Amino acid sequence: MTDRIRTLLSDTLAGHRMTEGEALTLLGAKGRDIWAIAAAADEVREQKAGDAVTFVLNQNLHITNICKNLCGFCGFGRKATDPDAYMLGKEQVQAQARNAGARGVTEVCFLSGVHPAFTMESYEEMIGWVREVLPDVDIHACSPEEVFFAAERSGIPTVEALERLRAAGLGTLQGTAAEILVDEVRDVICPKKVRTADWVRIIREAHLMGIRSSGTIMYGSYESDADRARHLGILREIQDETGGFTELVTLPYIHQHTPLYQAGIARPGSTGREDILLIAVSRLFLDNFQNVQVSWGKVGTKMAQVCLLAGANDLGGTMFADAVTVSAGADEADYLDPAAMRRIAEDLGRPLVQRTTTYGRA
Repeated sequence: MTDRIRTLLSDTLAGHRMTEGEALTLLGAKGRDIWAIAAAADEVREQKAGDAVTFVLNQNLHITNICKNLCGFCGFGRKATDPDAYMLGKEQVQAQARNAGARGVTEVCFLSGVHPAFTMESYEEMIGWVREVLPDVDIHACSPEEVFFAAERSGIPTVEALERLRAAGLGTLQGTAAEILVDEVRDVICPKKVRTADWVRIIREAHLMGIRSSGTIMYGSYESDADRARHLGILREIQDETGGFTELVTLPYIHQHTPLYQAGIARPGSTGREDILLIAVSRLFLDNFQNVQVSWGKVGTKMAQVCLLAGANDLGGTMFADAVTVSAGADEADYLDPAAMRRIAEDLGRPLVQRTTTYGRA
């Protein structure tokens, strides 16, 4: 191990708050330094989150694949005129919701395109459809991108949009559409999405009115290690102020069927080294986050298990369907049985515990 990394890890374990520059150093680690960083992160994980490997019994609802953004990193979105475009109505959405209820889920997650015709009323209506069928589940929906778009379309402030979503039945806000919170990167990978400042503002507004959210990072496309460190810094700054993030969700870029990769602009996703270090450095840097999630559907179950030794404590959800990840090229991202999760956890000598969206015991 290099002296610089040895000293940095020792200082961090002793309570030093890592700087973005120091996070950048760790993100670039090679060789045996990777395992030293992972071991330090695993120690912090044990202190902050305990030994339990957590998961939520949830189901994704794909209401539409029609999207105004058509981001280069996405293989899911379609134009309304595309032959395979779809938009589900109330009966179809409620059928999916009943199916979720029969499975005993505690969370329903909207995973859809941002339809160019959607308004504030559209989101209220869709949330209401699900709430009518599943009055007790957490409806996890509406990223800051969707809040911004719906508010703009309906001519209201985003705070009012959030209040109306909560009144309609929103439980927690999705911290998605963050991708990388550096506008120079967003200009390349998602130029039609909300800008960094607006994403941050809307997340803060939600947190300060008592709506909690996930925090996310999508890495491995076009950004640099410095961009990743800046992104983590922004999330930590928000958490210092609001305490509203439930967890960090790490989302490696799935490249195979995406325009960004096919045009030669993006890399072919993250490497295993990057996956381990992103989890480990996030755990060490985000000293105000209790939970760090590894996305089994994107890294695979074996790498997910390795990441549970590098600072992660959460496996996310069962999902039952993830057309977004599958469309991008990850063929086995639809469903992970809790029995398989238990095998992953117990093989490490750790218990599997079912949680709620906000990390209570289910």
